[in-house]
Amino acid sequence: MPIVETCNLTRKFGKITAVDNLDIRIEEGEVFGLLGPNGAGKTTIIKMLATLLKPTSGIAKVNGFDVLKQPHMVRESIGIVFQEPSSDELLTGYENMKLYAMMYGLHKNEIKKRITEALELVELTERKDDLVRTYSGGMRRRLEIGRSLVHKPKVLFLDEPTLGLDPAGRERIWDYISRLVKELRMTVLLTTHYMEEADNLAGRVGIIDQGNIVVIDTPKALKRTVGGDMVTIKTANLNIESIKRLAYVKHIEQKDERVTITIENVSEHLQELMRIIGKIESVEVRNTTLNDVFLSFTGKRIHEEGGSTWFDKIVQESVTKS
Repeated sequence: MPIVETCNLTRKFGKITAVDNLDIRIEEGEVFGLLGPNGAGKTTIIKMLATLLKPTSGIAKVNGFDVLKQPHMVRESIGIVFQEPSSDELLTGYENMKLYAMMYGLHKNEIKKRITEALELVELTERKDDLVRTYSGGMRRRLEIGRSLVHKPKVLFLDEPTLGLDPAGRERIWDYISRLVKELRMTVLLTTHYMEEADNLAGRVGIIDQGNIVVIDTPKALKRTVGGDMVTIKTANLNIESIKRLAYVKHIEQKDERVTITIENVSEHLQELMRIIGKIESVEVRNTTLNDVFLSFTGKRIHEEGGSTWFDKIVQESVTKS
């Protein structure tokens, strides 16, 4: 039985359909990534699953509980890290975690143990008594991930968990998330517009565009649908026909002395290809990315910018009014 499942889940804001008949099933212990640009509907999905936003229609269940009929049980089953920082800057790291634990009604005899475990997991034990306003952006993210684990949820929702972090900080968060899944067997639903993030963390990825899931599969399988990796070679002598006959060659494009060859499994076949070609002046390899997959399925590229869009503001205003 899936631990997260939706059937025809839809959310509209006036005439705008933010999420359109969403059908997903996520198994226990899985990292499932929702990959798409800002305004695609990723945050709206998280908010509906976390009972922060009521669906217009459709069904959603988390840990077997209906988000509309059993919202309290859903909230007890989940942890959530929002896009925007939500920790209190005027409190210490430990105090932020304690406040969160008290909100979840943990017994006072359990609170200290749970906080100690969470701090160790995200490597903030030495900074637990420092005010959060002294933390770096990456440390705040780690604190919020650790805080979301204090009540030992079954499912963790991470909404753009590395938004605004530098590449080094982003990779550290990836490491923590991987450890969570491995050590706690936690189910994670991750939203992101970073292709690398989805590729590194998710066992399966759902590509979402304008509120619709256009395809779901493993990153490896999705990249395979595009047709392969591209090798660009500069050479004066090339027998095109001999290259075309190779089973792993999918496409050849020649421009002057440069030839771009699309092949499957470049790591397996590159040496053989170069040996067949012979004398080569230069070679450049470009691996297929999830951005290529997104382009293939939607006809456009994902823009990797942070920040809110006009659509995010409409969603936020609607949530506030409700």
